[in-house]
Amino acid sequence: MELWTEPTQTWPVQQFLRSQGLEPDPEAEFTVSLRQDGRILACGSLDGNVIKGMAVDPAFRGQGLAARLMTSLRQAAFRQGRRKLFVYTKPENELLFRGLGFFPLATAGEAMLLENVRGGLQAYLDNLDKHSGPCGAVVMNCAPFTNGHRYLVEQAAGQCAWLYVFVLSEEKGMFSAAQRLDMVRRGCRAYANVSVHPTDGYLISNATFPTYFLKDRWAGGEISCQLDVEMFAGRFAPALDLKLRFLGTEPADPVTRAYNETLKALLPPRGIGVQEIPRLTQQGVPVSASRVRSALHAGRWAEVQALVPETTFDALTQQMGG
Repeated sequence: MELWTEPTQTWPVQQFLRSQGLEPDPEAEFTVSLRQDGRILACGSLDGNVIKGMAVDPAFRGQGLAARLMTSLRQAAFRQGRRKLFVYTKPENELLFRGLGFFPLATAGEAMLLENVRGGLQAYLDNLDKHSGPCGAVVMNCAPFTNGHRYLVEQAAGQCAWLYVFVLSEEKGMFSAAQRLDMVRRGCRAYANVSVHPTDGYLISNATFPTYFLKDRWAGGEISCQLDVEMFAGRFAPALDLKLRFLGTEPADPVTRAYNETLKALLPPRGIGVQEIPRLTQQGVPVSASRVRSALHAGRWAEVQALVPETTFDALTQQMGG
């Protein structure tokens, strides 16, 4: 039996995954497969610190193939410094992944999130500074941190005793997780009741949530949001006395807009209010990170400067030589 490492989008991998009822995920960096006489018997993929697309031919289950795949994927991740790993899977696969060293974090409908560190989430929460409530939270990507993000933070901080700003820890897009976190921390130093933290993968986003194991791919956003609610309301809120979650209005992206609506429906019954703050506009046009990225690509630094705080502009010029 041979171990292959290959792109996820190769025809044999796609064919095998579809034969197992899975849709190949275009975001996966690579796939490890076990083959016998050229036939794929099992495979699994890595996307950042998320393991995806684990599948074993039913005729070969019970032979330890999943464990061999997981060992190879772990080694590949560890070589790149990724020690904390997550798996999204169906709840019926819980025992399989427990046997591979993963521990459940949250379940919602057809999806379960697990991590490879026992007590990792609790240790993360224990390391956060605690403040007297009522406290609020904002979850943002900030690629990069704009005047719109700063306005949202400012408005939210004025409505609670303490505001936790969580920055998604995803290594995707134009800016690294460390760069985005640095820009947000620089931009929030002026607010005495605000602290900024990386999510370390514990708060879910549509970017990381895989829909490959859902029959209805349009349901991915809903399931992702439900998992987010379970993590936020079930673990974050009790630990940090969170009573409010703040959202920015989303005039352009229908997926994010639907995500906001689902949060507004699901969080209040869990004892967490949701405040949606109107998006900051400039000459009638919403300020957005995508506008900043477009200006950066075109070298329009004067436009960039008009859309971001001075702290972000300084960071961008240092990083990109503007």
